[in-house]
Amino acid sequence: MKTPEIREAFLAYFEQHGHTRVASSSLVPANDPTLLFTNAGMNQFKDTFLGIDPRPYVRAASSQRCVRAGGKHNDLENVGYTARHHTFFEMLGNFSFGDYFKREAIGFGWEFLTKVLGLPPERLWVTVHVSDDEAADIWVNEIGIDPARLSRLDEDNFWQMGDTGPCGPCSELFYDHGPDVPGGPPGSEGDDLDRYIEVWNLVFMQYNRDASGELHPLPKPSVDTGMGLERIAAVMQGVHSNYQIDLFQALITAAANILGVADLEDSSLKVIADHIRSCAFLIVDGVMPGNEGRGYVLRRIIRRAIRHGNKLGATAPFFHRLVGTLAQQMGEAYPDLVKRQAQVEKALLAEEEQFAKTLDNGMQILEEALAGLVSNEIPGALVFKLYDTYGFPTDLTNDIARERGLSLDMTGYDTAMAEQRMRSQEGGSFRVDYSSVL
Repeated sequence: MKTPEIREAFLAYFEQHGHTRVASSSLVPANDPTLLFTNAGMNQFKDTFLGIDPRPYVRAASSQRCVRAGGKHNDLENVGYTARHHTFFEMLGNFSFGDYFKREAIGFGWEFLTKVLGLPPERLWVTVHVSDDEAADIWVNEIGIDPARLSRLDEDNFWQMGDTGPCGPCSELFYDHGPDVPGGPPGSEGDDLDRYIEVWNLVFMQYNRDASGELHPLPKPSVDTGMGLERIAAVMQGVHSNYQIDLFQALITAAANILGVADLEDSSLKVIADHIRSCAFLIVDGVMPGNEGRGYVLRRIIRRAIRHGNKLGATAPFFHRLVGTLAQQMGEAYPDLVKRQAQVEKALLAEEEQFAKTLDNGMQILEEALAGLVSNEIPGALVFKLYDTYGFPTDLTNDIARERGLSLDMTGYDTAMAEQRMRSQEGGSFRVDYSSVL
């Protein structure tokens, strides 16, 4: 089953069960200063769950575009090193605003996975919160899951919106890839390996946590679920890495063709394929590369992709050329990407051309320094110089260091940053909003 087919099957299933299909919100959160980017399906419904933004429906389903880069939720530095970290992903979700609760949410989840997608029931494992006897009873006595495939966990199975506010236990569904793949079941040693992969989280919002930490039952318990589209696509397509699914393979192949790379497993191709998605959709949603806030996060992602292209031998701008392939893959679901394709390409090309002027010089300075390095740590003063003079974001330098088994002296970097800030203040001018970089 192809990725777009899974997305449509999910939305159609929940539409058939009384849910309103709600379009993905922007990656720039509306009226939420606590969030850098939209990072979950429930973000656009936050005020609805809090009871201050009533909707004309009590059931909803969406496929939400999400970015996790910068801020509290930051997967940027792990992209390219793992099978499932992304700066951009889609989250499938169904939501109940004071309508149905645990029994229906669990029933919907089980039916969609086993009947609509046709996953073997014996391959599915479930976790519930240690205190949630109700959910455990539904799973075992109503759904009929083998108790041996149900684990009761503590903190991992309790979700909260923040330090205060709506919260509650959750139930997670895992897919077992089989004994040929290393890893233990949820809650056991080795559960972070690849055999058992979490595919869906069902959150039961039944409490409100006050400032003292006390839990009070909500008058209208609600449901918030999230399933990573790329993860379930990997399961449905019989692969163990999200980068092996159809959508990513199309982007990886396109990047390899542009760069003349034969090895489609090269991790740099995965980085580039991931980053074109977040960069393109951020620009579609109005974010432009810059030196502060969201614009600086976008610039960091673009420059990391450019550096990986450079590592693969790129001698000319290449990144913007992937927007067409991305539009072919995702334009039907997100038509704004097609409408603004030329704008996205123009913005990326301008950033590529600007960074190309300093990338080679910066890499030469870094290589010379690494040749004379006597420890496993790159000096903070050099890290700052690369940032300040050559436009190397610290995570880009850290990426290079990680490839070579080195680390960064961030204390020295912070010192150099503070000294530069002081000099700027004394000079009465600021070149960059340094607070946004830290």
